[in-house]
Amino acid sequence: MERLWSNFLKLVLLLILGAALLGTLAVLVAQRQLPTLDALTTFRQSPGYVPIGEIPPKLTQAVVAIEDDRFYLHDGIDYVGVIRAGVANLSDELSQGASTITMQVARNFFLSRKKTYTRKLYEVLLAYRIEHAMSKDEILELYMNKVYLGQGAYGFAEAAETYFGKPVGELTLAECAMLAGLPKAPSANNPVVNPRRARQRQAYILLRMLELGRIGRGEYDAALLEPLRLK
Repeated sequence: MERLWSNFLKLVLLLILGAALLGTLAVLVAQRQLPTLDALTTFRQSPGYVPIGEIPPKLTQAVVAIEDDRFYLHDGIDYVGVIRAGVANLSDELSQGASTITMQVARNFFLSRKKTYTRKLYEVLLAYRIEHAMSKDEILELYMNKVYLGQGAYGFAEAAETYFGKPVGELTLAECAMLAGLPKAPSANNPVVNPRRARQRQAYILLRMLELGRIGRGEYDAALLEPLRLK
């Protein structure tokens, strides 16, 4: 019995070692196939690109609060989020993501949205590369200019004009929270198509901002009461 147990442990160790070697090989092969980051530099020089200094702080805070509240703490991969998503996915394969803002930038510029483990590997490797090549504010700036927000609008500057008919710098806190709720489901949850769901999402984002200390109670209450005025 003791010999059988010993052989079993050896087999398990060999399987673990083999899996680790295969994983390392997969990463090495994937790294050689990664695209360069030239597309990011080119995009930052495109007409209509809005520097982060021209975007209201409350808008960037709302986006970070709902999309990736540990954005300024992680290195491109939020391991806490990965573990949380992994536990959820035990009962529903690939049902819950753990994408950081950096990973979303990688996907928006270089990858498809198809849920496969190969794509996720490329997404992770690209996120690490982007984090080492750019500052956090530069990454967030790219995200704010690229993400699709429904009604044909790409980036928050376009969305501000599309939904509210005003420059992004003139958005109110309530409008910032409304737009920040769009990336998750831009076609279904925007205030034109479904104002009720958009309002619910807005209220949740304002609550998250309050919980994270990004806004005060007075700002929170006032934003909740602000009427929705679409273009």
